[in-house]
Amino acid sequence: MTSYRTLDAIGDVSGKRVLVREDLNVPMADGRVSDDTRLRATIETVAELADRGAIVLLLAHFGRPKGKVDPALSLAPLTRPYSALLGREVTFVGDCQGPTAEAAVAALTPGSIAILENTRFHPGELTNDPALVAAIAKLGDLYVNDAFSAAHRAHASTEGLAHVLPAFAGRAMEKELAALEKALGNPDHPVAAVVGGAKVSTKLDVLRHLVSKVDHLIIGGGMANTFLAARGVAVGKSLCEHDLTDTAEAILDAADRAQCIVHLPYDVVVAKEFRADPPTRTVNVHEVAPDEMILDIGPAATEALADALKTCRTLVWNGPLGAFETPPFDTATVSLARTAAALTREGSLVSVAGGGDTVAALNQAGVAGDFTFVSTAGGAFLEWMEGKELPGIKALTV
Repeated sequence: MTSYRTLDAIGDVSGKRVLVREDLNVPMADGRVSDDTRLRATIETVAELADRGAIVLLLAHFGRPKGKVDPALSLAPLTRPYSALLGREVTFVGDCQGPTAEAAVAALTPGSIAILENTRFHPGELTNDPALVAAIAKLGDLYVNDAFSAAHRAHASTEGLAHVLPAFAGRAMEKELAALEKALGNPDHPVAAVVGGAKVSTKLDVLRHLVSKVDHLIIGGGMANTFLAARGVAVGKSLCEHDLTDTAEAILDAADRAQCIVHLPYDVVVAKEFRADPPTRTVNVHEVAPDEMILDIGPAATEALADALKTCRTLVWNGPLGAFETPPFDTATVSLARTAAALTREGSLVSVAGGGDTVAALNQAGVAGDFTFVSTAGGAFLEWMEGKELPGIKALTV
């Protein structure tokens, strides 16, 4: 397993200024945080450092201001809800570099916590500009990266700072990396992967990587239709990338060579229109009518997938099996998620899931808390599943 410096190795931080990169890019509605999941994930690291006497300086981006100051994308509104979650005062600093920030940071005392302004207000953030890196680094003595969700980007605050200050992984990052190592780095076999979503084109690299890593590859969502079409199945009006059937066939051939069992549905739920609660029927995949679309996996296939999971020791999940946002096409996703959760509770399965749609689906099934680990990261989780080296992680390695 790759070794990372964690807070256990950070030493005495009393009175030291610690720049902590967190993911505070939370959804807002009417000026209020509508989902504080990401804020709650930061609390362990921030509270520990403050309790140890550090001056904690939070770095984060918010939205896409394109390198310009945009008051609508300021992090200032987060200070009140973040203070409430932490149970202690959190102040706001109106920049993340330069004289304004330097003066504000100089006035902070040990144990203080401050949110610095949106790093993406500076164009050098996205380009990892050494000048911006140096200007931000001037505010701190140490750097902690606690934002796995931003680790796939080599930006100033996610990668650059780790090369100019002593760098450590925060507690949330530490947990994420440990969970990912269990899931694909050095997992207990047999390993299953659930990969769903609308299009094969968005997850080609994931599928190519996984066939050599897992024992069971479960393909769902609209992307399963492309694989069915590659096998000669007429999928009617279903979402399908017909131009990628040769690519899908190549992935199936690679899976055969790697002795990876690919699970495609053999019964499906179809409808003539995509809306909530339309007339549906459950049919064999070879019985889809030309004017019908596949919108979920059928009950027989779902049961077979549950049986396959019962033989596995590790599960990685990214993407729903059907159009889960629209009832009743969440049935297969909810059912299989509950099976995975039950196996996890029994101690027979290590289950790791990630991605926005996946988290929403697990919450819908009421089982997100039962999985071994659920990552809120989207792009970073996907790139990790592709086997790519994430620059923000690489910069932390010992």
